[in-house]
Amino acid sequence: MKKTILLFSLILSVIISSTSTTNAQRRKMSSQAKGALIGGAGGAVAGGLIGHGVKGALIGGAIGAGGGYIIGNEHRRNKAKRQRAYYRSHHRTTRYYSRRHH
Repeated sequence: MKKTILLFSLILSVIISSTSTTNAQRRKMSSQAKGALIGGAGGAVAGGLIGHGVKGALIGGAIGAGGGYIIGNEHRRNKAKRQRAYYRSHHRTTRYYSRRHH
């Protein structure tokens, strides 16, 4: 149990330290990075509990990070698709010089 708490606190401290930014750096984290961090942390905790050790935590973290990246990438693609559809529906092009049909 002590190893699990130590592992969880280590992962939590890495996540917190990587998300804090200074005033000079106001870059938002991408969906892929957020997914990889969340998936990696969840996978490491689950792998540590299931695999009963560091090896299980490393494998779970790697699999979770990969899965989280894929989910974050799909989220980004769907968001871009929705934005394009919204733009197209609200910004219709009009023809100022149309041909008259006789």
